[in-house]
Amino acid sequence: MGAKSNLPFWKTKNMAELSREQWESLCDGCGKCCCIRLEDEDDGSVYVTDVSCHLFNPETCACSDYGNRKSIVPDCVTLTAATVDELHWMPETCAYRLVAKGEDLPDWHHLVSGSRETIHEAGMSVRGQVESESGVSDKELPHRIVIWPGEPDFTKS
Repeated sequence: MGAKSNLPFWKTKNMAELSREQWESLCDGCGKCCCIRLEDEDDGSVYVTDVSCHLFNPETCACSDYGNRKSIVPDCVTLTAATVDELHWMPETCAYRLVAKGEDLPDWHHLVSGSRETIHEAGMSVRGQVESESGVSDKELPHRIVIWPGEPDFTKS
């Protein structure tokens, strides 16, 4: 067996070859993808807010009903190997995006560090920093645009 067999799965397999368990384990638990986004109708720019889906638990940084999320929130996007390249609004730090581009996972990712807490310790998650959409009106959303750590600031020209 060569050195390739000693490498982690995300370095040896393409996205379509991952098992369901491997696929699910790639999620770093940042919660950024569960934040409400606004799209500029004129130029298609997408802005992220500090307002989360009502199913998002801001302490665990996980969906409170992951298995049923699509039936409860019909516009919730299911990420697949086929769609990962198309979802330009996904966080730049997203492990799915990184692996799809052939990049390595950051040191704070749990598959590298061995702990699901390192992402929070590194300040790369939204833990405790979001408010549920159920407590925020649509009118307030443009005033809730944020730039999360590790993300590009598209608001600057």
